[in-house]
Amino acid sequence: MSQKRRTRRIIPPVRRWYRRHGRVLPWRGTHDAYRILLSEIMLQQTQVHRVLEKYPSFLKRFPSLNSLARAPRRAVLLAWRGMGYNRRAVHLHNLARTLVERWRGNVPSDVESLMGLPGIGRYTAHALLSSVHAQRLPIVDVNVRRFLSRVFWPMSSTQSTKAEEEIWRVAGEILPSRSVYARNQALMDIGATVGRARAPECTRCPVSGFCRSRRTMKQRSLARRQTERHRKGIPDRIYRGRIVEMLRGRGGRVVVTAAHLGRNIDPTYSPRDQAWLRQLLEKLAHEGIVRLHGQKRGAGLRISLA
Repeated sequence: MSQKRRTRRIIPPVRRWYRRHGRVLPWRGTHDAYRILLSEIMLQQTQVHRVLEKYPSFLKRFPSLNSLARAPRRAVLLAWRGMGYNRRAVHLHNLARTLVERWRGNVPSDVESLMGLPGIGRYTAHALLSSVHAQRLPIVDVNVRRFLSRVFWPMSSTQSTKAEEEIWRVAGEILPSRSVYARNQALMDIGATVGRARAPECTRCPVSGFCRSRRTMKQRSLARRQTERHRKGIPDRIYRGRIVEMLRGRGGRVVVTAAHLGRNIDPTYSPRDQAWLRQLLEKLAHEGIVRLHGQKRGAGLRISLA
């Protein structure tokens, strides 16, 4: 079967599958730009079930783009607790302020303007334009890339995917003339719930009959992450998280010394570790997550949430 014919055949079964099995999510079926924007930022690098837990409480704390833009950074970081990747909270806060100050609280309607905003990449820009402005644009996340790679090319293992640009091209080719938002959501749902990275359920897949990878794909364990910077076997990102959580636990307002912070995130901390801790803190400060007070070097350094 040619790729052109395969492209045409994928559309009807995907549509039928989504009508029966599509996930019910609170940010679907709404035209509220702020609620959609919030969901897209939260979903970056985070599983849906965790977002579903945090989404309602964050909206209760910041019910509008204006309320989020007016809030102090510290309050946003406190409300983000439990989501991880705290830089996203900073990006979201900066984004809200930019939209209010420069765009009168509106979401731009073109890719170039969106991608010039804090924390917005190609995927998020397309997702916003597809959902908020109903534009005919493809959306390619990790689930869509994995699913379309398997359908259109013979993948050798469950880890394999096609080049990203190829997937964006195919995703654009299979878009219908209408109901684009639903089709994009359908592809993401199939990839997330059926064509999973581990143990894909090919018997439940609506396009398994003409999937090019069903017979070539072998189950393999996921590749290990690239080596992360670590100390005593613990990645620095864990220590970063401990720093932020300690400051959150004190309400975000309390200023603590670097030495006190070091001892709380690692019981074995000693003055020999000052340079390592300072690097972590300076990076967190550069990202807008914490604020450094007093001397930038030495025992006088103090820290609070930004």
